[in-house]
Amino acid sequence: MFDLSGKVALVTGGSRGIGRAIAETLARQGAHVVLTYVSGADAAEQVVAGIAAAGGKAEALRLDMADAAASEKTVADVAKRLGRLDILVANAGISIDALLLRLKDEDLQKILSVNVGGTVACTRAAIKTMMRAKTGRVIFLSSVVGEMGNAGQTAYAASKAALIAVGKSLAREYASRNITVNSIAPGYIETDMTGALTDEQRQAMLSNVPMGRPGSPADIAASVAFLVSDEASYITGQVIRVNGGMYM
Repeated sequence: MFDLSGKVALVTGGSRGIGRAIAETLARQGAHVVLTYVSGADAAEQVVAGIAAAGGKAEALRLDMADAAASEKTVADVAKRLGRLDILVANAGISIDALLLRLKDEDLQKILSVNVGGTVACTRAAIKTMMRAKTGRVIFLSSVVGEMGNAGQTAYAASKAALIAVGKSLAREYASRNITVNSIAPGYIETDMTGALTDEQRQAMLSNVPMGRPGSPADIAASVAFLVSDEASYITGQVIRVNGGMYM
């Protein structure tokens, strides 16, 4: 099951955390993975080397998702060079947390330009290729806060909610071309970012998770592997909540 042999997958923000787990998982399933990063070239190359050592195929490209034109061109160039693009996993994103009265306009615009603008630009290029092939899979990495909100994350929550809306709209637009578009909304996942939390903050978050534990990047990657597979060909426009029951 979930055989991706011969397929090309592009994972934005694939050098660490959830993106890295997704890239490694898709490669294990047989996909040729192209992962992007904006900083940390060494980390990205380590992911590529690890995939190659395990017998997979991968490459890394630098991409600043804040640059919509560059985002669209990068995806288009990958599809042209490799002859196809079957899977796009839009994982890259940033968060600048602040209460509304302290939220700077420039920070709001930066979050929206990366999380929404860059993602839409990548998707536009990907879908052009997928339409010609009459098949494709697009996955947006949203967040639990995109559905339930969170104090101090107005801008971030807005960007993640926007991805859900974009995903549902695109699912309707391209279902007839056999292109599925779905979103995954992670809850509390153990990454470098959450690793910086204090014990008090960690316990406060876990108190809202019925399963009583954080998830792992592998949990998210497993959901992606299913949604991009042939076995999920009749699933589109959905939000898959991988959150331990944090939001239902």
